[in-house]
Amino acid sequence: MQDFAAIDFETANYMRTSVCSVGVVIVRDGEFVDSFYSLIQPEPNYYNYWCCRVHGLCREDTDDAPLFPDVWAQIEPLIAGLPLVAHNKAFDEGCLRAVFRCYQMDYPDYEFLDTLCAARRALPGLANYQLDTVAAACGFVMENHHHALADAEACAWIARELL
Repeated sequence: MQDFAAIDFETANYMRTSVCSVGVVIVRDGEFVDSFYSLIQPEPNYYNYWCCRVHGLCREDTDDAPLFPDVWAQIEPLIAGLPLVAHNKAFDEGCLRAVFRCYQMDYPDYEFLDTLCAARRALPGLANYQLDTVAAACGFVMENHHHALADAEACAWIARELL
């Protein structure tokens, strides 16, 4: 696959609407050509302990961040016409659909592909299929795992190798 947008969300709590950061990497003709990262004020705006431990963000980080509709207005032109790719698409696509509903935005039925499913088919026998493990198996060394842009970069690398 040569043209796509890899996307990753982090959430503030266990509600899918609580996206607090997003990373997007644009790939055209197999090359990384653009990227986007933003903090987002989550809805609802509270952080649970476990999510904070995973990604390191807390309420003070996003109190002055833009709301999702403003962030998406910047992302939408970048991804126009591209399929979206995520590692464990059920989570990221679920977040995107939930936050669109939350803000009463029309969801454009994005095509989503899943590097997790692709890795399970193409790389049997890995110890696990977490993003960092699959990325390493595909030759990409992750730094800053659970930062939305770093995770989107790893996902883009995996997609180039496996999809």
